[in-house]
Amino acid sequence: MPATTVMLFSRPGCHLCDDARAIVTRVVADVGGVGFEERSILDDADLLERYRDEIPVVLIDGDVHTIWRVDAARLRSALLEDQ
Repeated sequence: MPATTVMLFSRPGCHLCDDARAIVTRVVADVGGVGFEERSILDDADLLERYRDEIPVVLIDGDVHTIWRVDAARLRSALLEDQ
């Protein structure tokens, strides 16, 4: 299992989530050695309650990295810091 994991909380039909997914998958592939998971907040009542108005949400190893818009350079820097 990778030492670092990126989690994307999203929901179907969310254009910001689609943008975030594209950026996260590209950065994770570029950095290498990083795990990536995505979960829909619609599948979990607690996530839906917590993040209803804040998606997409990107977490790195369980800590919130960004909400709404993902900056590729900032994400890359954070991931490289963790390696």
